[in-house]
Amino acid sequence: MAEAVGPKKFAATAVMKEIMDRYFNRLMGPGAEGNNIAYCTSVGPAELLIALGFEVYYPENYGAMLGSSRMATDMIPLANARGYSPDICSYLTSDIGSYLKGEGPFRKMGFAGPPKADVLVYNTNQCRDVKDWFEFYGREWEVPCVGIHTPRAVGDVDGAIIDTVSRQTEALVKPLEAAAGRRLDMDRFKEVIALSRACTELWKAVLLTAANHPAPLSFFDGTIHMGPAVVLRGTQDAVDYYNVLLPELRKRIADGVGAVDGEKYRIYWEGMPIWGKLKNLAVQFIELKTAVVASTYCNSWIFEDLDPDNPFDGMARAYTNIFICRDDRWKEEYIRRMFRTFNVDGILYHNAKTCPNNSNSSYSMPQRLQEKTGKPFVIIDGDLNDLRCYSEEQSRTNIEAFVEQLSQ
Repeated sequence: MAEAVGPKKFAATAVMKEIMDRYFNRLMGPGAEGNNIAYCTSVGPAELLIALGFEVYYPENYGAMLGSSRMATDMIPLANARGYSPDICSYLTSDIGSYLKGEGPFRKMGFAGPPKADVLVYNTNQCRDVKDWFEFYGREWEVPCVGIHTPRAVGDVDGAIIDTVSRQTEALVKPLEAAAGRRLDMDRFKEVIALSRACTELWKAVLLTAANHPAPLSFFDGTIHMGPAVVLRGTQDAVDYYNVLLPELRKRIADGVGAVDGEKYRIYWEGMPIWGKLKNLAVQFIELKTAVVASTYCNSWIFEDLDPDNPFDGMARAYTNIFICRDDRWKEEYIRRMFRTFNVDGILYHNAKTCPNNSNSSYSMPQRLQEKTGKPFVIIDGDLNDLRCYSEEQSRTNIEAFVEQLSQ
């Protein structure tokens, strides 16, 4: 009987499961009732919250869980009925729908559901939807909802921008101290920043292993192993995890083990994951002997500007310097650098119906980059969570045709 085709397993996954289980138990397990809970956007001021003693919960991570479990499509209509448009972020509508329905993947893990927040903290560096999302819970639970309003379509991240974002971050201290019932300890804050920076450096090293031929991990592996970088940055657990995963990847490199056996082609994934179809897509690319070696998405949790000696300005620069905040000129140069670093043959753009801020195929960027680099592209229409926007048959056909183009 032929062995089933699928992504290769990592020994480190068992360690990740252990630390993620600990994280979820601190939020929702026995004894969690006395913990102060802060909701935070995925690129929000998590380090400040950790330093103040909050357990930090990321609704976007839960949104990805709803997408991966394919429960999202059943939840979205409940949020639509509440007045949230089908055209806005499907993380938002999935999550609010899950709350309204009282169902979700946490139930299957033995938890009653997501924890109730004591305070909600956002950063609009991603989009305006995160503010509207968090304000829903602020009204629902009558708890404070505070945040940072970051400029978008930024060219140079100059001193004026850093100053305004840094001041907004510092202005959060007093309301967060009130919610936490304690004063901010600057030494602890700097310690958390240092741990977050260490996590970033290790995560970057993990992703850079895919510059090797064959690549020891793929974009699809990255969407799983990024978990600690997303929800545990600023903690020792995240640092410890990547100190386990990185040697395993280096061993694969030494042994010539690739994520895709017989790797022939290498491509870059631009845009959000299609969470409910990641395994199907991973298998298709393995069958086509094509490695998806790098992505904008996984690299979005590299925050090299974090600075323990200058925490507020460092956070402002790190969380404004992210890809989604920048203008097209900067984005195009970034992708060109990634093409060179990972030696890719072409690029796939995911045009996510409900996430225009993370979709970059609508304003001729693919055509401009192809003209400048000679790299061919394919555009896949879909969504991060709403699978009603995704045609598997059409996508399979388009991907097959794209790989055939690479072979020529």
